Amino acid sequence: MALTVPGPVLAAATPQGEFAAEIAYSPGIWHLIEYSFVVAGFALAAGCVYSLMGRNEVATKYRAAVHGSALLQGVAALAYLALIITWNSGFDYVNGLYVPAATERFDGGLRYADWSVTVPLLAVELLAVCAIAGKALSRARAIAVVSAFGMIVTGFLGASVFDNGTSTLWLNVWAAISTVFFLVLYGVLGKAVADSRGALSAGTFTSLLRSTIVLFAIFGAYPLLYLVQVLVGPNSNLVAWAVVVQVGFSFSDIIAKVGFGVMIHRVAKLRTAEDLEAGTTTHDEPVWIAHELQAAPRPALAEALTGTGSVLTGAGAGNGVGNGRRGSHEAAGR
Repeated sequence: MALTVPGPVLAAATPQGEFAAEIAYSPGIWHLIEYSFVVAGFALAAGCVYSLMGRNEVATKYRAAVHGSALLQGVAALAYLALIITWNSGFDYVNGLYVPAATERFDGGLRYADWSVTVPLLAVELLAVCAIAGKALSRARAIAVVSAFGMIVTGFLGASVFDNGTSTLWLNVWAAISTVFFLVLYGVLGKAVADSRGALSAGTFTSLLRSTIVLFAIFGAYPLLYLVQVLVGPNSNLVAWAVVVQVGFSFSDIIAKVGFGVMIHRVAKLRTAEDLEAGTTTHDEPVWIAHELQAAPRPALAEALTGTGSVLTGAGAGNGVGNGRRGSHEAAGR
């Protein structure tokens, strides 16, 4: 059966702020939006578990990226649970349509609470695998976190706070202010990635660059969805636009938080492998990517026993290369 989109049925004379809460939906469309919330929540919860289970695959130096990914996905999953609850409580099924409830209201503004925490963490996640350190890293991280938070908070003020998000003037004013933070964030993260080029192999830098492009592209999608609130009016097909906004935000969150997290996890593993090959770090497990061995283990215990900064040698362990190969074969056998 084909989905049908009812016309711009309003519960009020004009859309008020989060207009998705003010209109009536056919059952198919209402369940489609609910479906997007549930899928996003499940994907984020799965991504959180995946990140936690894979934390030992990367060296300690890069675990901030994995921890940040797990944390932000956990927060976002909880936010989607709240969205599902408020979506179900905000509508009543009456005469074949889901209409706004008399005493409850869908609160799409919960997304901004989620983003206020998760977008700064996305910046931290990316910077954790860049080849900058010390004061340069601390400065970049501080500016990125403040810019990311400022970008979200100012967007929220325009979308929900000033005149309940119904004033085109305030929407545009706060969108412009948010854009300033947006550009600063892009500049800081872009510079950190560009500055990493000389310190990384071509393959690792390519993976880092692809991750950054995905993140920047998705960051660019959010303002476009925000502008829908500026463009729609009482004569617009608000149901169709509500689907675009709610489903668009849900799947953008999946890409930005789960997809990007998987890509950054790969970069962290590549950097771990490079450090192992260079002898600048220790790691108890071999590094595998797509069933291909990237680097043999270099246990910290062997470092401590020999005091030479190399893998344990001797009759029982073989030479450094042999010991690495043995670990690789054992891992393959497992």
